[in-house]
Amino acid sequence: MISTSILKLQNDSEKIKIINNSETDMIHFDVMDGIFVSNTTRYDKLPFLTKPVDIHLMVEDVRTYVDKFMYLKPNSITFHLEVHDDINKIISYIKEKKIKVGIAIKPETKVEELLPYLDQIDLVLVMTVSPGAGGQPFMKEMIPKVKELRKLQQKHHFQIEVDGGINDKTIKLCDADIYVVGSYITNSDYPNKIIKHLKSI
Repeated sequence: MISTSILKLQNDSEKIKIINNSETDMIHFDVMDGIFVSNTTRYDKLPFLTKPVDIHLMVEDVRTYVDKFMYLKPNSITFHLEVHDDINKIISYIKEKKIKVGIAIKPETKVEELLPYLDQIDLVLVMTVSPGAGGQPFMKEMIPKVKELRKLQQKHHFQIEVDGGINDKTIKLCDADIYVVGSYITNSDYPNKIIKHLKSI
C-alpha cells in the first residue's frame, strides 16, 4: 500500500486535494512539535480528506496531539517509542478512541525494544531516515530491521510501514506492507501517475 506524505505541501490545499483524489491508499500526515524533533508543522486548515488518514506523531506530548487531530478522523495514529512517557498508557489512550495504534522507531532504535508492545499494536513504522525533515536519502542499513519484523509477524499481528527516501528504486529494497512516499510523489506534476507506477512495482 502507498501512503502519500503531505509533509512538504504544508498548507498547499490545492495540491493536497489532488493527492486526496488520487489512487493513493492513504494520506500520511506528519506532526512535529519542535521538541521531539527540531522542526514544527503547522496545518491551518486541511481540505476534507476522503482517504484513510495515517497520522505520524513526532511529538513528546502524544495525548495532547492525539486530541488536537481527532477532527481528521484518523484510521491510525503512530507515535514514537522514544517518547518520555508510559508507552502502555499511550496505546490504551489511542485504542479507547477506536483508532489503530502504531509505534515508530528511529534509525538508532533496536527492534527488540518493541517486543513488549507487539501484541497490543497494529503497526510498526520503521524510519528509513532520521525523523524531522523530508527529502532525506534512504538508509539501506534499516533493511535488516524490516526483515527482523517480518519474522516477528509470524507470532504477532501487525503491519510494517517504512518511511523515508522511498521512490521507485528504494521501494524494491524493503518488504513492507505500507510505503510512505513524500517528495517523490508531491514534487511531480503528475502525482497520480507516480502513485500508479509505485503500486505496480
